[in-house]
Amino acid sequence: MDSAAKDEMQPELSPGPEWPEQERAEQLARGAALKWASGIFYRPEQLARLGQYRSREVQRTCSLEARLKSVVQSYLEGVQTGVWQLARAIEAVQGTREALSQARGLLQGMSQALRTLEPLRERVAQYKQLQALSHLLPRLRAVPAAVAHTQTLIDAQQFLEAYVSLRELEQLREDMWAPLGGLELPVFQGLDLLFEALGQAVEAAAGAAGKLAREDPALLVAAVRVAEVETGRTTPLGQVPRDWRQRCLRALQEGLEQTHFGSPLLPAPGALPGWLEALRVALPVELATAEALVAPCCPPQYNVVQLWAHTLHSGLRRSLQHLLAGPELEAADAFALLHWALHVYLGQEMMGSLELGPEADVSQLEPLLTLENIEQLEATFVANVQASVSQWLQNALDGEVAEWGREQGPNTDPSGSYYSPMPAIVLQILEENIRVASLVSESLQQRVHGMALSELGIFLRSFSDALIRFSRDHLRGKAMAPHYVPYLLAALNHQSALSSSVSVLQLDGAPSGALAPVEAALDKLQRRICRLVLEALQAELQPLFADLPSRQWLSSPELLESVCERTGRFCRDFGRVRNPTVQLLLAEAERAVVLQYLRALMQGRLVCRGADERTQAAERLRHDAAQLQQLFLGLGLQENAQCAPVLLALRELLNLRDPALLGLEVAGLQQQFPDVSEDHVSALLGLRGDLSREQQLVALSSLQAALPPSPRASRRALFSLVPAPAPAPASCLPSGSCARALLLSE
Repeated sequence: MDSAAKDEMQPELSPGPEWPEQERAEQLARGAALKWASGIFYRPEQLARLGQYRSREVQRTCSLEARLKSVVQSYLEGVQTGVWQLARAIEAVQGTREALSQARGLLQGMSQALRTLEPLRERVAQYKQLQALSHLLPRLRAVPAAVAHTQTLIDAQQFLEAYVSLRELEQLREDMWAPLGGLELPVFQGLDLLFEALGQAVEAAAGAAGKLAREDPALLVAAVRVAEVETGRTTPLGQVPRDWRQRCLRALQEGLEQTHFGSPLLPAPGALPGWLEALRVALPVELATAEALVAPCCPPQYNVVQLWAHTLHSGLRRSLQHLLAGPELEAADAFALLHWALHVYLGQEMMGSLELGPEADVSQLEPLLTLENIEQLEATFVANVQASVSQWLQNALDGEVAEWGREQGPNTDPSGSYYSPMPAIVLQILEENIRVASLVSESLQQRVHGMALSELGIFLRSFSDALIRFSRDHLRGKAMAPHYVPYLLAALNHQSALSSSVSVLQLDGAPSGALAPVEAALDKLQRRICRLVLEALQAELQPLFADLPSRQWLSSPELLESVCERTGRFCRDFGRVRNPTVQLLLAEAERAVVLQYLRALMQGRLVCRGADERTQAAERLRHDAAQLQQLFLGLGLQENAQCAPVLLALRELLNLRDPALLGLEVAGLQQQFPDVSEDHVSALLGLRGDLSREQQLVALSSLQAALPPSPRASRRALFSLVPAPAPAPASCLPSGSCARALLLSE
């Protein structure tokens, strides 16, 4: 660009306003200059160099002005060049705008021409379609007949031929698709329905695979081949794939479940064991059929045996869950289901059979019964069994109680002991239920064992209560039992039989104290029966002891002979009680007689008038002790278990002639019988009739200074069961103190 052109394009620059900060900058410059000058010329000797400073500043000012002019000139030239370039750009834009306007006009003219050609294009497309139809018209005319023939083939279950025909029709439709521009001819509208009909027929054949494998395996093979070919075929763009393989697999599963678990009706109460037994037979047969017949008809990837096993397992599991969600099962059904699910199903009789391959293994699948199901079934079984056991035991007890009032005595066994089948029935019922529960699981066995012990405890309490009612009604005369005591003795034998056999209820590995509550209940029952027998004995003997001691007693043995005679007659049936209970019963009977004897002595009915009567009373005590010992030895009681020797110890108190030695005898009595009290000794000393108050106090004081009881001393309660007469005020001290206080008051 020449300078003249630039000058022409250069705009005229008018002086603009001063910089907004020019004035402030000038002030700052002046201030800085003054500060500098004042610093330089502060001293007088510096004024001589003022000319040099002036010339130097003039040169600097000129240099700055020249530089400023150069910068401003360069800036003005750049602005001039930019303005020229903008002018050229404006001219170019205007030219482009004019060219675009011309192109728009040309395009509008072409679109109008195209609209005039549109009918021609449609005519061409129609011509092409008609041309394609004219070539395919013979084949299109055969489509309706082919469709009808294919439907006939499907109905005749000729799956391969039907599938080939359908594929030909579908290929024809695809061939017509492009020439017709995606137009769907009415003749092909039923083709998809025909494919669906074939799919349903293949699915139905797969659902009956087990039956077809036995009767018509070729049909099953054809159905599976059609499903596999259709699944592996590449579908045209835009068509949904037909996954007939999955449809076949689902049909196989659904058909199998429908065969064995399709009925919505649950087994009726009591019919569950039969239903489970039918499954036990049918499922292994079904798996064997799948392995031998169905698997060869299907591709290996179908895993027919595994599919069969898993399908049967899941269907059975759903059926059982549905069964457990319904009404509560009975005991027999709950037991059958537990035993079948836990032992039979996975055992060698069914899914664990050695004849089945590893594909049929279902042990790793979800179990048929969950822990909650097992808990529910065990609770149901135990509750129902408990109700039945309770009813059985009550019936056994009612039958036993009904015999107590009959005219005949208790039945006896060959050994002559009283016998009843009730203990054996009770233990057999409980033991059998525990044994049956052990066939299912250890947890169920423990539950039934706990229930059995609980019911046995309830039975023993009911048995004890029945005996009490029986005794009360007999003694009150409401229902007199002709054989009251024999049936009590028979009850003792029942208790003995239960005690000796209750160990059969002990589980292996159970703690040794598991039977402790039952054993305690049996001991309590034994004590109660013994007490009832002894109460009857006391009622027999009480009138006879009314005259003992007395003057007649001193002179004649008839009173005790009557006691021995009646006691012997009462205890005659004790021999029908089994050992060792008979020894316990005889010992308690002998102690009851001795206690009755001691009670009579403590009543203070007799006071000896002299030494002769004391000797006579002592001799009577010796004779009575010997007679009682002889009586119970004859009945079978061992001598070391008898209490009659206490009469010999009392004899020494009466037979002693020197009252000064009474303290030794009293101390010896306490050593032999630690439960003797001062009241008892005081009452016995009162029989002598020759002791002063001081002598009795001295004798009683020996009880305080007595030595500890002898190791051979009697540990059985004797004197503590004999009430001693102790007339005293209501505010009396304890019995020993009362006796001493009474003597002192006299």
